[in-house]
Amino acid sequence: AKNSKTADDAIGNVTGSNSVNVFLGLGLPWLVAAIYWESKNLPFTVKAGDLSFSVLVFSICCVLGMTVLILRRYLGFFGKAELGGPTIPKYVCSIFFVLLWVGYLTLSGLQAYGHIKWQS
Repeated sequence: AKNSKTADDAIGNVTGSNSVNVFLGLGLPWLVAAIYWESKNLPFTVKAGDLSFSVLVFSICCVLGMTVLILRRYLGFFGKAELGGPTIPKYVCSIFFVLLWVGYLTLSGLQAYGHIKWQS
């Protein structure tokens, strides 16, 4: 990222790595299960869960995170840099991103354990 004009390549690399992990971590077990149940001539069914809440929270965090990255690219206050830049804005953004992550984990965990009621 230091030798690039923008941080697009670094951010794309992280996003791509996460996508591969999700596809392998979720897609591969589903594929194996689907093949197993098909070999038994039985339907492969999965009860609908509460994934919609987690996706909603993730989407909101994603929009907020991308907005911060766009603002960092174009505003002089951030040094017109997605990564690095002036010290105080750099640390404020870092804390903000960590809080987004903690907020996502907290809300998803509370909903999964029934402390937040969600009807999809």
